[in-house]
Amino acid sequence: MKITLLTTGKTDIQWVREGMKIYISRLGHYINFSVTEIPELKNASSLGKEQVKTKEGELILKAIKPSDDVILLDEHGKEYSSVEWARALERRISNSGRDMVFVIGGAYGFSGQVYDRSNGLVSLSKMTFSHQMVRVIFIEQLYRAFTIMKGEPYHHE
Repeated sequence: MKITLLTTGKTDIQWVREGMKIYISRLGHYINFSVTEIPELKNASSLGKEQVKTKEGELILKAIKPSDDVILLDEHGKEYSSVEWARALERRISNSGRDMVFVIGGAYGFSGQVYDRSNGLVSLSKMTFSHQMVRVIFIEQLYRAFTIMKGEPYHHE
């Protein structure tokens, strides 16, 4: 089993890359994890919002296998505490057995086709974070979930 974080656009902020590197390294003790970055659209400024979502959606769908369990990181998704998230992730891993792909969309969100393909929605917060910061926050929360599952002392209640 493998978990992938699929993002639109490159990580161009050094401290974000460094934060991601720390937690990706730590995750390696628990799960096969990787980040896949879909290139930003060229000439996106000349496109309308729906056109951008459609074109990004096509690239997202190309990067996903039919067998993948796809979860969108979306403001309308279910919110969890860290412990609830760990339990939900553990159940999903146990019951599914499929590779999981978590997707961070572009600035305008996801196209209808991507929503239709998804198997679930998760919200990291009611607050809005930059797409760069979400990468670090999500990877850290994924690491935290695995330490909770294993009963390790990283998370404190």
